[in-house]
Amino acid sequence: MNGDPFAELRSRRGERLDHAFVAARSEGGEAHRGERRALAIVAHGVTSAHDRPYLVALGDALAERGVAALRITFAGNGASEGRFEESTPLQEADDLGAVLDAAQAAGFGPIGYAGHSMGAAVGMLRAAEDPRIAALVSLAGMHHVARFYERVAAKLRYGELLLGKHGCPWGRALHDAARTIGSLDRQAALVACPWLLIHGTMDELVPLHDTFDARAAAKAAGREPELVALSGIDHRFTGAIDAMVAHAAPWLAERLNAPAPN
Repeated sequence: MNGDPFAELRSRRGERLDHAFVAARSEGGEAHRGERRALAIVAHGVTSAHDRPYLVALGDALAERGVAALRITFAGNGASEGRFEESTPLQEADDLGAVLDAAQAAGFGPIGYAGHSMGAAVGMLRAAEDPRIAALVSLAGMHHVARFYERVAAKLRYGELLLGKHGCPWGRALHDAARTIGSLDRQAALVACPWLLIHGTMDELVPLHDTFDARAAAKAAGREPELVALSGIDHRFTGAIDAMVAHAAPWLAERLNAPAPN
């Protein structure tokens, strides 16, 4: 894409990370300029990639609101380099750290993050320890990581396809990482930046209760994440992409485009 400042985006292990960059646009259609170069990193869930319609729509809507969007595919997924068998939430949180490094080096800031499903868990893992994430959006977010994989992989042998997806074999690294992580109560309590959770009430893969529990853990620590439950909507926001974007894009843009504190 012309004008992409992330042509060599790579993980800390050197793997090329497939991505798409959309420059911020002002209301008049010109490139957004100014001392602050707000950026939103947008990421996918397990067995997925950055080209999903709901992620494309969110990135485009952010760009129209003056926030550049960087949609990324974690190592081992989609067209990125690496092995899917190694693409655990912990490894992807490290990938996200490398992307944040690259964004800072390119002069962007403040930086927000929006992740879908396991990508939301990755965002929580990173935001709990990395203050460079200035605003966090969880879309159909996975909170009980071990429980998710117990449900979807209970009958799988190593090497069989996770969720039936070609190129996505179930393996020991993901199994062990999920068991190590368990649930993300501790990380939710440590997320200090503004946080928006959006989840469909009829999500067939990640129960709405995951989002309720993430919010409860944050509230127990004195945080106040915002919650939007989309009635009757599934995991991929089928028929409700516009509704999801209508909540997420203005919320992120408002926080990332706010004047810098004196």
